[in-house]
Amino acid sequence: MSANDALHIAVLAGDGIGPEVMAPALEILRKIEATSKLKFRFTEAAAGANHYLETGASMSKSTVRLCDEADAILLGACGLPHVRYPDNTEITPQIELRFLFDLYAGVRPARLIPGVPSPIVGAAEHGIDLVLIRESTEGLFASMGKGVVTDDDARETLVITRKTSQRLFDFSFRLAQRRRAQGRRGLLTCVDKANVFKAFAFFRGIFDATAAHYPDVETARTYVDACSAQLVRRPWDFDVMVTENMFGDILSDLTAGLVGGLGMAPSADIGDRHAVFQPCHGTAPDIAGQGKANPTAMILSAAMMLDWLADKHDVPEAASAAQRIERAVDKAYACGLRSMEFGGADGTANIARAVLAEL
Repeated sequence: MSANDALHIAVLAGDGIGPEVMAPALEILRKIEATSKLKFRFTEAAAGANHYLETGASMSKSTVRLCDEADAILLGACGLPHVRYPDNTEITPQIELRFLFDLYAGVRPARLIPGVPSPIVGAAEHGIDLVLIRESTEGLFASMGKGVVTDDDARETLVITRKTSQRLFDFSFRLAQRRRAQGRRGLLTCVDKANVFKAFAFFRGIFDATAAHYPDVETARTYVDACSAQLVRRPWDFDVMVTENMFGDILSDLTAGLVGGLGMAPSADIGDRHAVFQPCHGTAPDIAGQGKANPTAMILSAAMMLDWLADKHDVPEAASAAQRIERAVDKAYACGLRSMEFGGADGTANIARAVLAEL
């Protein structure tokens, strides 16, 4: 594919503030299109809790087909607390897409942007720039919808397989290599509970065996409880981290809190063929429709999408566009932009305007 070919993007705006943060991201992508050789074709479709209320399904078959055929999937926040399946679980097409397309690598960057406050003393001086890679289809999530509940107990089963772990670790080592080539440390840390559970000892064993094939990558191993303590003391000691699904679910919110909150945290769920890009935050129905939502995480997720597309389709122009968006976000915040979740007065429209102006 060349930069002159249109990249087909499936756009699922979702529920709550999902459509509100999606709109600025699309506006920025259209600005990229107008100022580069890149071309986009956006196809919008409904997914989430509101779609479930209307149809009885979180996504239609045609939407799943669209996602399968698109070059990438851009997803807003989905789900509403009061809309649930009969088993009382929330409507989560974002999780369903992981299983449908085998999106085993959940990529959660946490980078402290200039001008954004962190609760960690010394963060501004040392900087925070790490990536948490969360396995996204196994672990405790392999039991989703399959748990057994009786009057006396409830059981869920944790599953870790060699096939998925191997792919996850290969992905993680390659990312560590790439970050080192970009001037970062390139340290890859395996986070587990191998001192207590056989499944995590198995997980770490595969990591150790994979490390032998990447002798140029510095590695470390730590238990998840010690990792949590270290993240709130010296987060700048970490670079790339890889862990199991549930641990990653929790740690990714912790790392987002280190760099200004979920409104600053982009993410991706990546498989061998497909990838979904979405903000880490939820639908925030309490502020929906008020213009308060921070679109930064959605904008940075779009930048992640461009970077992945550049590699997937060998389109260097897309990687350059991703860097342009990140630099524009950095400049906007360095110049005084302050979103509402950390005490500022800038809502959705102001943030979008500021980033567009810098772009």
